[in-house]
Amino acid sequence: MALVESDYRRMPKGTTAPDFSLPATDGKTYSLSGFKGCKALLVVFMCNHCPYVKPKIDELKRILSDYGPKGLAVVGINPNDDVTHPDDSFGNMKKMVKERGINFPYLRDESQDVAKAYGAACTPDPFLFDAGFRLVFHSRIDDTHGTDPATKHEMHAAVGEFLEKGSISLKEKPSMGCSIKWK
Repeated sequence: MALVESDYRRMPKGTTAPDFSLPATDGKTYSLSGFKGCKALLVVFMCNHCPYVKPKIDELKRILSDYGPKGLAVVGINPNDDVTHPDDSFGNMKKMVKERGINFPYLRDESQDVAKAYGAACTPDPFLFDAGFRLVFHSRIDDTHGTDPATKHEMHAAVGEFLEKGSISLKEKPSMGCSIKWK
């Protein structure tokens, strides 16, 4: 399986997050404005089947558990074509949330318009926004790609630093994973 990395051309730092209105596995519809009042928003393009996403789920849950009380919101968005990749269907998303105990909204981007608007290229592809929904950090979750244990939890550190200082000193490094499965 070839690794694809984040694409920085579409959303440079400071770019305002494109709006969205997407259904979630919890039966609700979420939009960007629904996260108003958060100090930071982590939007992660992800899916069910990707071997690079699966090991990151626990880290994403930990990031939210540690920083949710301090003003962070996390949202996962699955843009993959479920015709060619049935494991990524909405029904299987619901199953994954339950089985993995996912503690953040998991949304379905059936049209793939949201992924295109953000310039998402791979799964996982995380984007961290400030309270005004301006991009402050587009980088990998940690320093491993696959099942090896991470030694550097970069997104966790970046979120913590941002919530504490309002800035991030860590250098961005592209996330790497499976390509988004475009229609």
